[in-house]
Amino acid sequence: MKNIIVEGHRGYCAKYPENTLISFKAALELGVDAFEFDVWLTADKVPVIIHDGNALRTCGVDRHVRDMTLEEVKQLEACYSDKFGDTYKGQGVTIPTLEETLELATTLRPDILFGVEIKEYTEENVDLTVALLKKYGVFDRCWFYAFNARIIKYIKQKYNGRTMGYPDIQMGEFEPDSYDYYEEIGLSMTFVKSELCEFYMKKGMPAHMFCADTEEDVKLCIARGADLITANDPVPLMKVLGRL
Repeated sequence: MKNIIVEGHRGYCAKYPENTLISFKAALELGVDAFEFDVWLTADKVPVIIHDGNALRTCGVDRHVRDMTLEEVKQLEACYSDKFGDTYKGQGVTIPTLEETLELATTLRPDILFGVEIKEYTEENVDLTVALLKKYGVFDRCWFYAFNARIIKYIKQKYNGRTMGYPDIQMGEFEPDSYDYYEEIGLSMTFVKSELCEFYMKKGMPAHMFCADTEEDVKLCIARGADLITANDPVPLMKVLGRL
């Protein structure tokens, strides 16, 4: 079996509020090789970690982080009550900045790898994110993800970052040459379980498969030739790989 990289999706989001420091810490302590997170900018141009941009789902407040200053963002509780109830309320669980995330990760696990999902499709977001990654000396240990081909191209052309894009039918602003700027390709379990998987695997790029949260799904990803597997709950994945 090839050496498959284990990536925690938004940290260890099956058990902890996604994209929070407690989720990242739990993933690190579990022993993942990498964890993935999503980057937006606040109104005062601070990179913060949240998937949707709008804070309604995870924080219960119907405002977008791009319309709030960092001070306002930090007043939100990112405890994801719709999923976890009151379990994490009142415990100081906030939307972390990218810098807080990097400080935690590099302190606990200096060798950790990062899946950096650019969610706000602006060059400014890329530039500010890359600057912090380089400040912490981790740029070369990152994959850059985006559902936007223009952003993937920008990252590759300006920074020669290690890029992972998605199938063309999922990408915004896809152009005839967009695949030229991919180093790797990301395939969801929907693709992994379909006849389309073989089509995209024939492109000859290393494959990131997500999110495999059962042993059955993990084994299918392995059979399909995954190089990196992302999981909301990395335990079944690590069990199959003999790492627990």
